[in-house]
Amino acid sequence: MASIIRRKIHLHRLAQNHILIHRKTLSSTTEKKTQCIEKILIANRGEIACRIIRTSKRLGIRTVAVYSDADKYSLHVKSADEAVRLGPPPARLSYLNASAIIQAAIRTGAQAIHPGYGFLSESAEFAQLCEAEGLTFIGPPASAIRDMGDKSASKRIMGAAGVPIVPGYHGDQQDIDFMKLEAEKIGYPLLIKPTHGGGGKGMRIVHNRDEFVESFLGAQREAAASFGVSTILLEKYITRPRHIEVQIFGDKHGNVVHLYERDCSVQRRHQKIIEEAPAPDIVNEFRSHLGDSAVSAAKAVAYNNAGTVEFIVDTDTGKFYFMEMNTRLQVEHPVTEMIVGQDLVEWQIRIANGEPLPLSQSQVPLRGHAFEARIYAENVPKGFLPATGILHHYCPAPVSPTVRVETGVEQGDAVSMHYDPMIAKLVVWGESRNAALIKMKDCLSKFQVAGLPTNINFLQRLANHWAFGNGLVETHFIEHFKSDLFVDPHDATVQKEAYHAARFGAALVAACVCKKEQTASKESLPGGDSLLSLWYSHPPFRLHQPARHTMELELDNEYDTSASKLLKLSITYCPEGNYFVETGDSDFNGLEINVLPLGHHEFRVEADGLSMDICLAVYTKGHTNHIHIWHGKHHHYFRQRMGLELSNSDESEHKPSFEMGSHPQGTVVAPMAGLVVKVLVNDGVKVEEGQPILVLEAMKMEHIVKAPRAGNVHGLLVTTGQQVFDGGVLFSIKDD
Repeated sequence: MASIIRRKIHLHRLAQNHILIHRKTLSSTTEKKTQCIEKILIANRGEIACRIIRTSKRLGIRTVAVYSDADKYSLHVKSADEAVRLGPPPARLSYLNASAIIQAAIRTGAQAIHPGYGFLSESAEFAQLCEAEGLTFIGPPASAIRDMGDKSASKRIMGAAGVPIVPGYHGDQQDIDFMKLEAEKIGYPLLIKPTHGGGGKGMRIVHNRDEFVESFLGAQREAAASFGVSTILLEKYITRPRHIEVQIFGDKHGNVVHLYERDCSVQRRHQKIIEEAPAPDIVNEFRSHLGDSAVSAAKAVAYNNAGTVEFIVDTDTGKFYFMEMNTRLQVEHPVTEMIVGQDLVEWQIRIANGEPLPLSQSQVPLRGHAFEARIYAENVPKGFLPATGILHHYCPAPVSPTVRVETGVEQGDAVSMHYDPMIAKLVVWGESRNAALIKMKDCLSKFQVAGLPTNINFLQRLANHWAFGNGLVETHFIEHFKSDLFVDPHDATVQKEAYHAARFGAALVAACVCKKEQTASKESLPGGDSLLSLWYSHPPFRLHQPARHTMELELDNEYDTSASKLLKLSITYCPEGNYFVETGDSDFNGLEINVLPLGHHEFRVEADGLSMDICLAVYTKGHTNHIHIWHGKHHHYFRQRMGLELSNSDESEHKPSFEMGSHPQGTVVAPMAGLVVKVLVNDGVKVEEGQPILVLEAMKMEHIVKAPRAGNVHGLLVTTGQQVFDGGVLFSIKDD
């Protein structure tokens, strides 16, 4: 009997324990379903990390930044509530280290990870890893990332869903002989693209069969370096295309909407530099058809969260074709935010929390027009090659409700060779396209960067081009109008106009520098109002003659660094406190300039009947003062050698590239700082003009260095994996 009672008690306890366990499980499950995100780790860097932090803070969500050693003191680290070191600067050892990022999230108690764009944002494996660790991945499900991340697979899915696709080969076979046969079937010209990734990396246009092998192998190398996958697809190349993409959003309840389209046709190196929303010169019927196709594409893969469906539009036929789907937030998402009045990062977080879409399709507004211009550290005359350096002066355009500056850097920060060279995104909104364009032009003229070459001047020329103003955009825009957009350094008329504008700028520089020196010297005198201050009065006191000063400035030629011009300026201190500046040129009679300091860098000047605000940035490297001046729509750069003779030194921001400067003829120097990824010939071999010698990679972009002339390779000592610096000697070509 006692044993029976004991057994009943034991069974009762087991039942009670089972009930408790079941209740705990239900409680845990319910808690997991209702738990809202309170802390987010941002698995990214730069401006997108800062962008996500800004929205998170507005929502009361704490943030965790991650960083490499190169980014220890960066803006996104300073902006976050917490920060965790990942590792050394190379992305594969830091921002692509999935396990380190997961551990950082667990360590800091973050419930969710936002991947931003690039790096791990389109990694299905990373999304699955987050889920396995109980972390919310703020992005689409891993299945959608996998389906859409493989461009070949995505084309097959879209074709089955009735979305039009470009003719091409999207299969798994990668044998080069097989691919050559497929290329013949498609016909030239054709496009070689990596099946994974984006941003134009690894993309090649092949015009004929003779170019195919080199282009195919180069695309594979670049794809492997950028995305870790070397598989390639082939597509028919549309000769006059527009790149139009549609922003879509889906929730976890089966709802999908589109937020209209963006035109991203203006590109260099297959990468966008100016985007706008909505697309210009399209009718509402076409817009509706495009949006419906994008929604169908998203529903075909049960999509949720933010995504972008990219289409290529044949301007000759008016037809559009599916290109790819980016399963993440796009770089250019702010232009969509401006026209729909919504915060897309907030939408991402709310959807990740399990909430339904904030708006239905009929509720999505379309207001005005927006542009985004990407400010890059790059050498435009060298083919938009990425540049590195220090931001000695960084003053973006003033922000307002209709002007945004998305950036991840501050003055004094460095742009390194390890990551994308984008400095900032300038985003503007207007009631109409013309109003927005006027605003973008004005903001570009006020965007000041000194310390490294940028594309700002080029963006200004592009924005002011008549065809762009009329909305006649397509992906070959820059190539078609290169004679308008690129300054010919050998054009006498262009040279003369540029020199006259620069000479006027140099006169302003001379007057402002004298004003600063005069003020600083007077303030530093002991006693302040002693007799010595007479020598620094307005004008300075001199016996029997007016005070004079001389200055030599070397004007840097943006498009031909070997053609720098020395300006010799004579400055006379006038009785009224003005400065009379002469250059010695017969067609320049001198200029009387009045200077009123407004701040550390700003001045109000009056010269030649004009009154304007100008900005002067001066910093010293070695024995050289580097001087930048912004006046009106002009920006000029001068060097002033201190105590030594002027020369086109290695300290120049615009260093010479091939066969320039003091190197012997035939010398080839690195066009950019980067990593040698492949050496194609041996030292001493005979090569032909234009023959590839080695391949450099910087900021995930490959650059093939070729022989400038026929001859024998001499002094080729670099090896695969070696880092080289901009302007460093790589090899030379000598006669037989």
